[in-house]
Amino acid sequence: MAEEEAVSPSQESYLASLAYEIFTSPLNIFLLGVCAVLIYKILRPSDGSGAATGPQEPPIPKMKRQDMTLEQLRQYDGKGEYGRVCVGVNGKIFDVTRGKKFYGPGGPYAAFGGRDATRALATFSVDDVKEDYDDLSDLSSMQMDSVREWEIQFTEKYEYIGKLLKPGEEATEYSDEEEAKDAKDAKDTKAKKDE
Repeated sequence: MAEEEAVSPSQESYLASLAYEIFTSPLNIFLLGVCAVLIYKILRPSDGSGAATGPQEPPIPKMKRQDMTLEQLRQYDGKGEYGRVCVGVNGKIFDVTRGKKFYGPGGPYAAFGGRDATRALATFSVDDVKEDYDDLSDLSSMQMDSVREWEIQFTEKYEYIGKLLKPGEEATEYSDEEEAKDAKDAKDTKAKKDE
């Protein structure tokens, strides 16, 4: 005969008094509701299937890997085809289209869209975006450290497109194999980060 665990009378009265305390106080009921909502938000799937997300824009095609001059980068300010937005950071170009609310037209950082934002990020001033190529040689070591931190953040969050070309520099021709390898490396890095 299996031994059953019985709830002792002292445990029963403790549970009853705990339930009484929770459900008789309006503040406790409110806090219990807040906890329930937070647990729901933590545990619900974040695959975008929720009805509260609203209408979603159709996905835009992935941008091909390419190096760009400043003139070519200016085409990606969020006003062109697909509303694509690219930003230059420390000699690299990132597709920040999914952050269009920030970097696209009307966003708080719209001045970065289609531009090299390196100096502005280093000086923490949106107004420091240059129209011409900026060699950054006058930035302090502290500002350059800040730039490198921004570069890391952009690398982790957005898709790398290519290099920002200096005047007279030739663009690299990227093959489909290089793009596939880079996509696999990015996926592996994300998987390791999520572990």
